[in-house]
Amino acid sequence: MIDHFLHQTQIAGHISGRDIAKRVATAGLITGICIFAGFTTQAMAAMACIIALEIIAYPLNKRASEFDKQLSLSTAVAVFAVNWAAMLPFLSFSLILSQSDATPLIICGYVWIFGIFVHVTNTFGLLPFYNWSQMIPAFATIFVMLWIKSESPSHAATQMEWLIAAATFVVYIVNTSDTMNRQNDTHQALKRAREEANARLLELERLSRHDPLTGLMNRRAFDEQVESLMRQHANRLGVTVFLLDLDGFKPINDSYSHTAGDAVLCEVAKRLQGLANKDAQVARLGGDEFAIVTTDITSSKKANAFAKRIIAAIEEPIPFEQKKLQVGVSLGIARQGHDAPTLAALMSGADQAMYLAKNDPDKRMMIFDKSAFPVRASLEDRNILSNAMRRGEIVPYYQPKVSLDTNRIIGFEALSRWEHPTRGILPPAEFLPQINELGLQGEFMIHTAERVLEDIQRWTSEGLDPGQISVNVAEVTLATLSGHNDLLAMIDRYPHLRQHLTFEITEDIFIARSSDVIQKSITNFRWSGVRISLDDFGTGFASFQHLKDLDFDELKLDTGFIRDLGIDPAAHVLVQGLLSMGKGLGVQVVAEGVETSEQRETLRKMGCHVVQGYLYGAAIPASEVMIRLEAEGYNFVMRNPNRNDVA
Repeated sequence: MIDHFLHQTQIAGHISGRDIAKRVATAGLITGICIFAGFTTQAMAAMACIIALEIIAYPLNKRASEFDKQLSLSTAVAVFAVNWAAMLPFLSFSLILSQSDATPLIICGYVWIFGIFVHVTNTFGLLPFYNWSQMIPAFATIFVMLWIKSESPSHAATQMEWLIAAATFVVYIVNTSDTMNRQNDTHQALKRAREEANARLLELERLSRHDPLTGLMNRRAFDEQVESLMRQHANRLGVTVFLLDLDGFKPINDSYSHTAGDAVLCEVAKRLQGLANKDAQVARLGGDEFAIVTTDITSSKKANAFAKRIIAAIEEPIPFEQKKLQVGVSLGIARQGHDAPTLAALMSGADQAMYLAKNDPDKRMMIFDKSAFPVRASLEDRNILSNAMRRGEIVPYYQPKVSLDTNRIIGFEALSRWEHPTRGILPPAEFLPQINELGLQGEFMIHTAERVLEDIQRWTSEGLDPGQISVNVAEVTLATLSGHNDLLAMIDRYPHLRQHLTFEITEDIFIARSSDVIQKSITNFRWSGVRISLDDFGTGFASFQHLKDLDFDELKLDTGFIRDLGIDPAAHVLVQGLLSMGKGLGVQVVAEGVETSEQRETLRKMGCHVVQGYLYGAAIPASEVMIRLEAEGYNFVMRNPNRNDVA
């Protein structure tokens, strides 16, 4: 009760201190009316009381309105008393005017008292102590006014008439009381609604900044936290970021379900939080990638020591349904300083270090050193590559695929070249890594496919039959709805050319997190009339289960197997087995990398029908393909009768 009283007093003090000018002005107005009515002495006395009480109340109200300071009970009682007393001279004006014999002035008195009702209910309606302490004397004033008028000879009336007037005021008072109660209920309902809305906003804010599975900060919150710490510690040791990527996580998801994968992620998060002290914070950036930022690493030696603790903690077996699951981790470390002065540079450095650690089997962790690391592709490099595609500088070249049964070309593989205006013709190794690093795979895929289809259109319009043209398709195209739809839309623009198109995919797409989506995309492309080829077969992660589930038309044996034919007996056994597998699956097998006549003859004897490699020529531009097809008579009339030779 006392706490409520103190709280309401602070609010009432603030309101009363704020409204001084309005109260004094209205008091002056009603004083003038009373003087006009002939009650000068009484009016001036009431006005003097108001001024005196306002002077007394001012410092008390000012003290009460200081919300940052604790209000004592004695001060609160003083504030209450002076504000209650200040109400009485305001009420006296109605009593003064009720003594008049002039009906208009009496009406002014009643309007004044009703104005006080409205002011009090609107101002203090949510402060019960102050509201009722002022409303009760105001209600009483009404009945005193009625009694004064009932005793006046100039307003004589029957007793019943005065009782009816009194009853009317009682009804008014009851209605006013009920309205104030309902107003308070409405306020409480609005307050609850605001509290619920604020709670939901806080929860949404929390969810927008935290990973829902592990409860750790997400990337957005982590970036903000790192940037804040970098500013705070810019003139000291700076901050250190550890970027972690789990090794062997995907097989757990595939073999034991996503529930097991979630359990692993939660346990990893718990262990990382256990390692983090008061100067370190942990985040899950997405997938199986985590990060730690700390401000107490003072040297590379300490960073390595902490990284070893992280690796040891994560590699401990994780219990799950009577099993013990295990994952590894690759760590990239970057420290704030000359090499990484900004958030972007710090995170990029940690990412580069993690990438190199993940791709080096002899290293589990690496500290970023700008001078020792390869230069990363920049935004300017992205613009250069995008412009090169738009200008038509990056174009497909075509390497022949040849039938060993007829020694005739049955198709080509499209291999991109950059016809650079100053550096000459650049092979894919000169620009494909940058395309992948800069996230241009989707744009590059669409660009290449469109150029290939335009070339096929040109050849077929001349009556030439180029056979099957293979195009390498990036994982991002298969794994994303936009990439899949863009490529499918392009195919739909050339419906008559689908029979000439083969999409090559590498078998390592099976380790992608979205392998189910990829398989659906492959199936959709095959239904659209495009052939599917599984490239570099035998070197990746495809299993017999994947081969059973995936719809494809062609297997391409990796160059490494063909290169070792006649040198390594194991290569002979593997190639023979893969050829038998292809035959059993009813798909065409293509041997890549044939460079010698000995390799060709060995493959012919083993039952291979289609080969590709430098023995039959390197990749050539589209204009030379047309010349070669014309020279060898590869038109539809001559070619079609023999198409079944390589089926």
